[in-house]
Amino acid sequence: MDAFASLLDRLYFTQGNLAKAALVKDYLARTPDPDRGYAVAALAGSLNFAFFKRSTIKEVVDERVDPHLFALSRDYVGETSETVAHIWPENPAAPRLDRLPALHEVIDRFSAATRAEVKEYLVLLLDSATSEQRWALLKLGTGGLRVGISARFMKTILAQFGGKDVSDIEALWHGISPPYEELFAWLEGRGPEPRVNDGLAFHPLMLSHPVEESDLPSIAAGDFAAEWKYDGIRVQLVTRNGSARLYSRNGDNISAAFPELVVQHSGVAALDGELLVKRSGEIGPFNDLQQRLNRKQPSKKLLESHPAHLVVYDMLQDGPDDLRALSFIERRAHLEAWHRARHYDQRLSLSPLLDFTSIASLTDLRARADRSSANYIEGVMLKRKDSPYVAGRPKGHWFKWKRDPLSVDAVLMYAQRGSGKRSSFYSDYTFGLWSDGQLLPIGKAYSGFTDQELRRLDSWIRNNTISQFGPVREVARHLVFEVAFDSVHRSSRHKSGYALRFPRISRIRWDKPAEEADQLSVLQPLVQDSITAGVGSDIQP
Repeated sequence: MDAFASLLDRLYFTQGNLAKAALVKDYLARTPDPDRGYAVAALAGSLNFAFFKRSTIKEVVDERVDPHLFALSRDYVGETSETVAHIWPENPAAPRLDRLPALHEVIDRFSAATRAEVKEYLVLLLDSATSEQRWALLKLGTGGLRVGISARFMKTILAQFGGKDVSDIEALWHGISPPYEELFAWLEGRGPEPRVNDGLAFHPLMLSHPVEESDLPSIAAGDFAAEWKYDGIRVQLVTRNGSARLYSRNGDNISAAFPELVVQHSGVAALDGELLVKRSGEIGPFNDLQQRLNRKQPSKKLLESHPAHLVVYDMLQDGPDDLRALSFIERRAHLEAWHRARHYDQRLSLSPLLDFTSIASLTDLRARADRSSANYIEGVMLKRKDSPYVAGRPKGHWFKWKRDPLSVDAVLMYAQRGSGKRSSFYSDYTFGLWSDGQLLPIGKAYSGFTDQELRRLDSWIRNNTISQFGPVREVARHLVFEVAFDSVHRSSRHKSGYALRFPRISRIRWDKPAEEADQLSVLQPLVQDSITAGVGSDIQP
């Protein structure tokens, strides 16, 4: 546990992927199994359980620290684990360990413990640890590691560590589990490549690049196929002789959340597509799908009112044949034949290919996505006809050309302290639009500005605070943000009656008087919801 805590601490304060990768590879070389495998899983987000809840941390802290003092400290630090790590008091009468257990021992002990035992063991470890070790323990236990190592980056590091191709790691990743001892034996030349026998295993997805202006001249109609870009979530449906699983883009099994999509399937297939909601024969906006997300067991009423629908646009496996090495056009032929044989299945539809002959006609297609009443379309996808299905984000194969974002000029109302590296800055901003002379909040954003702009904003907020509520400051209604967003929906949770999707700060209007910011009424024509949404006949898949 000591070595893992030291690694986390160094990763947190290290900038740059090359330097982070070097730290991880050094740790892997020096650390035995199974600790290094559990460390990989923790960093990559593959430990699918939390050892203890945040409420447990609060309970043990309240027993040792004055709650008012802790609240003031948490407000200043901006992050719970770091606050506890530093404020945890020594208790000379409490039992202590001579050394912290190995990482795998900690994981095994927490995994087998009852709730009461979890609390007791957590206190013992906190009493036995340094502040650095306490921080690592709390981050590990709550699954809150954020040290700049994504799952994709970890696979790249493992490939470099073992001298393998990252695509080989991708192919194995979702068929193996921590602590990855067979994987490390293969990476170090001590054993064969791990065998993945799960017939319903996830296949790593192929991703696209945003279209840049410089890309357009190289996109020729004879070389590329065009499809609509759907405003849902990317999923993969894998079927095998009556069984099926639905995976998120990250390989999480979400079958239980969408049970209607994983029953009554025949044959063997792996399909790439977009998860949407289809009500009364019409595909709804993302707001409809949001009602189904993060619900592990949807109610019968929700299943009936918001039935899931899958628009399929690629095929990775057809029966015994792995199609990923084939071209897009060849895979498409397999997909169309597969779909024709199942035309009766109303849960699935085939993403149509779009005709274009030039950049001008392609631009017109994108403009149709802007003008269309089909509010589940957010742009155009472009795929090289000869492209194989390659895991990751290969250059030059697939492009996404999203429609231009919407925007409004809104007034800053409240600012909240950030977390982690932003805990010393007011970086989370709530903004509103005018309605009958008062400002009504429409959203919150914490991205879209540079570090230099953040420092200036933080200074402005501190100098223009009119009241304070814990970590939140209410500010004078003077500063205008140009806020970009993808869509707007009706919302009963907001006093304004509206909610923005993916809001971000596109410009800070230091020059614009707050009185000239937009009225709430500008959102009404932009609303996308089940009440106002129509579906253009030329868009519907």
